[in-house]
Amino acid sequence: MPPPAAPTPPDRPADSETEAARAPVTPGGPLRFAGMTGSSIASRDAAVWVTDFLNAAYYRQPVADRDVDDLRLAFAILTTFWYRRKSPRRLRITDVRAFHTAYGGRRFDTDQVGRGLLTRSQLLDGATKLLGDWFPDAYADDARRGWGVAFPTVEERAAYEPERRMALAKLGELTPESAPPEQQTWHTYPPVEMPSVEAVVAALTRPETWPDYASEVGRFTPLRAGGLAGQTFEIDVAAGTQSGLPVFTRGYVTITQLVTPEDPPALERYFSDLEAGLARYGEDEPRAVPEGGAPVVGFDLTTHKNHFMGAGHNRLILYTHDGRAWVRAAGTWDPMPWHVERSYRVAGRAAQHAFWGQGDVDRLSMLHQLALRIA
Repeated sequence: MPPPAAPTPPDRPADSETEAARAPVTPGGPLRFAGMTGSSIASRDAAVWVTDFLNAAYYRQPVADRDVDDLRLAFAILTTFWYRRKSPRRLRITDVRAFHTAYGGRRFDTDQVGRGLLTRSQLLDGATKLLGDWFPDAYADDARRGWGVAFPTVEERAAYEPERRMALAKLGELTPESAPPEQQTWHTYPPVEMPSVEAVVAALTRPETWPDYASEVGRFTPLRAGGLAGQTFEIDVAAGTQSGLPVFTRGYVTITQLVTPEDPPALERYFSDLEAGLARYGEDEPRAVPEGGAPVVGFDLTTHKNHFMGAGHNRLILYTHDGRAWVRAAGTWDPMPWHVERSYRVAGRAAQHAFWGQGDVDRLSMLHQLALRIA
């Protein structure tokens, strides 16, 4: 993916920026942060053709004509092609030949779409040529799709090792918030209604399905085998998507705490601490669970070094209220170092808020995509 230019440091950073840079736990310096662009499976020299493929499949389509599953399909084609290579290396510029053979002619077919764009049928036709005639049916089959990859057989899916992608990620250390609580940002996002508690639990406790809920601006890909506890995710985020000129970056989070009704004291303590923190340190933040609501599940997603929002953690919480199920995100973050804050202010803030449901735009929000998928 095309990396944004590394930000130029100011001649004399503000005192607050200097203090943040000297904090005990930092998200990494500006050069390392600038290197967290694109996806772990694509090298920098593949940036142009990978971005061109995603733009043709989705981002340059008129907003009114976009279908988010076309974007998920395009990512699945890229990820499946990467996985099925004999070598576990990243995609490179030399891999463009295979994609040009499969899609080159279709990029200039203007019968159905504008020049340089791809329809869904063209995406599937090209994938058949690129990967095999098994791919279209496999992608449509929940039993043969997982981790953002389509597999020819159920047995191959069962044999998948997500740690292969983990090896490319080169995770940094965990960076939970460490500043005094009064200096941290405490924020909740609007809740999103879900079809049922049971459907949400069934979906979220199978991390390999999380790429199925990807939105226009972001996707979670699990990097470990197993369930939620201790799971690590690669997060791909795109800013500027409405303009058709997306800028990509990525970060990593690990689930460091998970509470469920199986441990009532831990569940009660988790939500009690969250409500107390929001009330004391949030700026006019609403309760995480409204009065009269009942918490069901909560878990922490703690950042790794060089995360695009700096040091902190987000929470996903599931609760019921008035007989309906709701999911919302609630985050706690240290003050951002200058290079993270500048990038976030320019390109990340709007995407982050939309991703967690603010604005109620289905195609932008992972939580809305989850609700639609499990309905």
